[in-house]
Amino acid sequence: MLSLAPHAAKGRPSYQPVKRREGGLARGAGRIDAAAPRRALSSPETERSDIDRSATTSSREGSWPDARLVRECLHGSEEAWAALLDKYKNLIFSIPIKQGFAREDAAEVFQRVCVLLLAELSRLREPRALPMWLIRVTSRECFRWRREEHHAVHEVDADAALLRDEQPLPEALLAQVAEEQALRDAVHALPARCRQMIEMLFFESPARPYQEVARTLGLATGSIGFIRGRCLTRLRRQLEKAGFR
Repeated sequence: MLSLAPHAAKGRPSYQPVKRREGGLARGAGRIDAAAPRRALSSPETERSDIDRSATTSSREGSWPDARLVRECLHGSEEAWAALLDKYKNLIFSIPIKQGFAREDAAEVFQRVCVLLLAELSRLREPRALPMWLIRVTSRECFRWRREEHHAVHEVDADAALLRDEQPLPEALLAQVAEEQALRDAVHALPARCRQMIEMLFFESPARPYQEVARTLGLATGSIGFIRGRCLTRLRRQLEKAGFR
């Protein structure tokens, strides 16, 4: 089994998995390698891309649906862990950022949620529910982080002072986070060249000039506009499948 134990890191409380004799959470014959997500995990604030840029992975696992990713994670695949975290790291990281957290604190919340994902993944009955589970858990960890920080500064009546903040994400923010993840998923489903082009032109700040996009993708500069239009059409179809109109 795995348990969560608090430990001090840079003066702030954090969490890390503690391995007991059984060796890992199991479902059926599968086992989770407790070290795998730590090796696969990188905090989003260290990435070259901005938080709103869709995460990508070049591995074959990146194209797997959540059900297969979860199954492979439970059997100890580091590649599947890397792909799963790559897919959802921006979703997790965006929630504390939208709630006004500093990037350093948002990274701590991100780490906590990833450890909870490791601990709870074997109990997930429906992989399609994973995005909403991550949203709920991240929102809860944001509250816990604020409570711990508040306790560190104001030890008296800290819980009473924070009761008003212990509530789910506002509906408008919840809808925004869900829509942003749907957009990431739609971009992720595009063919590799289209995905790269869309990200370079629309998700990077500043957007790359056509000449640089052409050089990166090995295309003629004059063809970028035409291919861009085709890729946007494909993206629109993906979004329509997800319910956008």
